[in-house]
Amino acid sequence: MNEDGQAVLVDRCCHGDEDAFRALMQQYRTTLYGTAYLMMRDHGLAEDVLQEALMQIWRHLPSYKFRGNLKAWLIRIVINEAKQQFRKKRIRMGSLEETGSLADCEGSIEPYDDRALLRDELRRAVDDLPAEQREVVVLRFFSELTVPEIASALGRREGTVKSRLNRALGRLRLSLSGAGLHPGA
Repeated sequence: MNEDGQAVLVDRCCHGDEDAFRALMQQYRTTLYGTAYLMMRDHGLAEDVLQEALMQIWRHLPSYKFRGNLKAWLIRIVINEAKQQFRKKRIRMGSLEETGSLADCEGSIEPYDDRALLRDELRRAVDDLPAEQREVVVLRFFSELTVPEIASALGRREGTVKSRLNRALGRLRLSLSGAGLHPGA
């Protein structure tokens, strides 16, 4: 849907149109849930985060006013809600390896015959990243946000996001080559 169509739906939502809200959220549900799941690493907790985030979105949508990318704004609310849940419940952050939640690498890195080994090593390498670097990797490669969208979602400067992403990719490259895997440059 184009920005004009989104603007119409947002306007309808601001006037209490629940059907417009459902239509708007349907466009982003997979991305929002995926982001919540990658942060929480539990389907039940991710669904709780998503439900709370949807209530926050409904309440705060009138203040949005198209000041930035809608997708990034929505993801920011999901991220903030997930962080709030961590603080409230002191949830232990599980590893990606425990949950098997890392997106399937099938077909994305061709030189490897043993994709299961690559997935396992990639999970471990992502788990070992510092939280801030891990967050930008998840948002860039699993939630498929652009650098400007990540910056908007996290409330950070684009340069900060690029720096964290660059450091994270360097660590991942080093980690995978240290494991005997040699990903393409």
